[in-house]
Amino acid sequence: MTTPAQIRAARAMLGLTIGEVAAITGLSEASVEDAERPSGNDDTTVLRIVTDALEGRGVLFLSAGDEEGGGPGIRLKRPPQADDATRPEHLNAANDD
Repeated sequence: MTTPAQIRAARAMLGLTIGEVAAITGLSEASVEDAERPSGNDDTTVLRIVTDALEGRGVLFLSAGDEEGGGPGIRLKRPPQADDATRPEHLNAANDD
């Protein structure tokens, strides 16, 4: 289960406001705030909606034990790419300049 601290950290890592997460998920700002509060929302549906939205933006939620000796955490699925950069899998002789 995703923890409130993971949700807060993921939102911060992506640079999203509570309002932006609410808009992305269709939830109220109060519901997103509750999902981030340690003693807040115990509604697993709300937690799943927020988690899915953040995962869709590139966050990977780690459970305790996913990494050697680590507790629950987050990381990006892939490093952010510059919009104008050519991804390695698209490099070829035609774009060799």
